[in-house]
Amino acid sequence: MRPTPERIASCNCGKVQVRATGRPIVSAACYCADCQAGGRLLEEAGARKDFRDAWGGTEYLVYRDDRLRGLEGMVQAFRIREAAPTTRYITTCCRSALYLKYGAGWWTSLYRVRFGDTAPPLQMRNNIQHVQDRATLPSDVPTYSGFPPGLFGRLLCARLARLIGA
Repeated sequence: MRPTPERIASCNCGKVQVRATGRPIVSAACYCADCQAGGRLLEEAGARKDFRDAWGGTEYLVYRDDRLRGLEGMVQAFRIREAAPTTRYITTCCRSALYLKYGAGWWTSLYRVRFGDTAPPLQMRNNIQHVQDRATLPSDVPTYSGFPPGLFGRLLCARLARLIGA
């Protein structure tokens, strides 16, 4: 039996660490209007400018919540608007953007940059209709105008695996 992989997401100064066990559900870059607005909001609040790419997208590793340890602690929450379904978090020690939580969802999206060299490669870019200069986006992975059905399929499979205890 192969050992379960573990990755550590860390803020820039190393005081805040999140342990992620198993493979992520997906490694993706999102360019939706909310992710771009959320990125700007975090940067305006003093977040380090290392978590967004040149097109305003944010790269994430998505994990089931039961596969993460260390999310609580030295973090500050931000919402782009009061009724927003997502909350973004930066660390209070060195102002590193750390993760995004979707409402009462059972998954968490950790900013890929926080995993350093242990981050797996990107698998997709989604919501590219919000990118101003789409022609300059790299063609290294599949791109989608919105959220691709395959992403929902991955989330559903991960949810079922969690329900059966796998």
